[in-house]
Amino acid sequence: MTCPGNHVLLINGNSSHARAFEEVLIAAGDGHSTFEHVRTLSSGLEVLARKKVWAIFLNLSLPDSWGVETLDRLLPVNSTAPVVVIAGADDEEVCKTAMLHGARDYLLEGHLDSYSFARALRNVAEREIARQELFAEKERAQVTLNSIGDAVLSTDLSGSVTYLNAVAEQMTGWSRKDAVGRPLNEVFQIVDGITHKPAPNPMELAIQENRTAGLTANCILVRRDGYECAIEDSAAPIHDRDDQVTGAVIVFHDVSTARAMVLEMSHLAQHDILTDLPNRSLLSDRLTQAISMARRNHIKLAVLFLDVDGFKHINDSLGHAVGDKLLQLIAARLSACVRKSDTVSRQGGDEFVILLPEVAHAADAAVSAAKIISEIKNSLDIGEHRLRVTVSVGVSTYPDNGEDAETLIKNADTAMYHAKQSGRDNFQFFRPDMSLRAVERQSLEGQLRYALERKELLLHYQPKINLKTGAITSVEALVRWQHPERGLLLPGQFLAIAEDSGMIVPIGRWVLREACRQTREWLDAGLLAVPVAVNVSSLEFRNEEFSQGVQSALENNRLDPRYLELELTESVLMRHAEFAAAALEKLKAIGVRLAVDDFGTGYSSLSYLTRFPIDTLKLDQSFVHDINSSKDDAIVVSAVIGVGNSLKHTVIAEGVETSEQLAFLQAHGCEEGQGYYFSRPVAAPQFAKLLESGIPAACLN
Repeated sequence: MTCPGNHVLLINGNSSHARAFEEVLIAAGDGHSTFEHVRTLSSGLEVLARKKVWAIFLNLSLPDSWGVETLDRLLPVNSTAPVVVIAGADDEEVCKTAMLHGARDYLLEGHLDSYSFARALRNVAEREIARQELFAEKERAQVTLNSIGDAVLSTDLSGSVTYLNAVAEQMTGWSRKDAVGRPLNEVFQIVDGITHKPAPNPMELAIQENRTAGLTANCILVRRDGYECAIEDSAAPIHDRDDQVTGAVIVFHDVSTARAMVLEMSHLAQHDILTDLPNRSLLSDRLTQAISMARRNHIKLAVLFLDVDGFKHINDSLGHAVGDKLLQLIAARLSACVRKSDTVSRQGGDEFVILLPEVAHAADAAVSAAKIISEIKNSLDIGEHRLRVTVSVGVSTYPDNGEDAETLIKNADTAMYHAKQSGRDNFQFFRPDMSLRAVERQSLEGQLRYALERKELLLHYQPKINLKTGAITSVEALVRWQHPERGLLLPGQFLAIAEDSGMIVPIGRWVLREACRQTREWLDAGLLAVPVAVNVSSLEFRNEEFSQGVQSALENNRLDPRYLELELTESVLMRHAEFAAAALEKLKAIGVRLAVDDFGTGYSSLSYLTRFPIDTLKLDQSFVHDINSSKDDAIVVSAVIGVGNSLKHTVIAEGVETSEQLAFLQAHGCEEGQGYYFSRPVAAPQFAKLLESGIPAACLN
């Protein structure tokens, strides 16, 4: 009847009741349970103060207390044991009042016997077992709810909070104690993530429509302290045993990290990793939208295609880390040059595209292009390097040069290539005739890749003459391309393509080997051979294997290093002077001669000229051309000759075409000359004859 080991307390002034109660326990055969009888409330309170009891039978008519007050005095002392009250036969209303105050059951005198006590004990036992089972179930549910990662919150029909688990407490900032009984909208405050206006509460919908409901997209939970986090949830109605809705429960969780990751992935999919600029995909979307807008509003837009001049040289010589940093700095400068409504994107490599979605006139695009070119020219400091770079820009406009994104970008790209061909560091607007030339260029580039395999390249040789004696002092090897369809192509028709495509390196390697081979052949033929000069491009010079290639070409042809001269332009040397100085020393150690080509067109400083192990300065032909008509050019030529003589460098004037030019050079002490006046570049057999016969003496008179 009772649980083993339980203690039952009877507080009753009637001894006959005590005997009847004891008989019930004896009849039940429950020897482990104990029974204690006291006559007064004060005695009962003393028992409760010193021991735990399982159940209390309390008579409401005691010597020291009477009525419901007796129960009220007992309950504060007893927190767990169920209380069964006993009252007179006519006091049932008092008993019902006692039930409202916390009694579990009641018995009326006049109906007290062993059966009624046994029934009361059985009811107490059953209720206690049910209570313990309910408590265990509730505890399991509580542990479960506190163990899951989701927040759980419930309300009653009126929308007042009835429960929060531990996660819900953390996410809302409300403790269960503070939240219970408060309106849901006060504890669970949600707003739209975009508008920040209050969002519809799914729990109200779940109750009203008796169905599961979810939050609207992009919902934000505002914590009690104002902190915001993105959440996702699902609310469902709570039903009683009669399937009536009694409230609602919502399960929600923080998706801030997941949502941030989605946004980050979306950003990465549409932006360049290195510069964080919009990539091709995002640019295409924006350009397509801008075209639609321009078409509706009958306005123009412009596309600028930019390429960094000489970027590959910088990347190869200073390393990818410097190259990447340079691209980041250029990206920042480009972004600073345009409006917020414009889009700067990176296409890949050193190519950028800028969308100007609204231009009144094509001239507006020209202003933007000029501004960009000017801004990029300013020096850039990257670690120990101070770099100065330029960009070539091509411009296309809608609707003049295309009505879709692909065409506008392609035409701007074509215009950019023409800007490069026009000397770089400038911008060009697209013209229809450029497309044909672009196709021709592309075709030529494809054919150039096979020119070496098909042995279509050859060398012509132009002598350098001592202006006092007329003797051939050396010869410059100049590459030609015997194109199967277009005939003999000069360097200006294909070397720029070779540089842009990277083919200049294998072509330069072939020129070096072939020049050494031909010189060896002349020597073996008994001719009075002279040093052969080979032009070295920037890409070749910065190639790590260049000096080894020079060494191999000499050794494979058994050629003394004094028979080889390497010509490098002034701009190639000065762009990265520190690197150039070390590389030149390495080449000089091999024993070859070194010359600065196109001298006067770059930005050499005398301090570097003294540091470079240079043998020869080649005066650019642009100064020689107007030497007799331009006072400025005459001054430059005279100054360069003076500098060369002071530094003990041989000075060679390029592009000598007239006797007047020759006379000026001789008068100012120029040692050597080269140009059509003496000889055009000729094939190897013709040059062999020149070695035998020499230059006519009349040329020097």
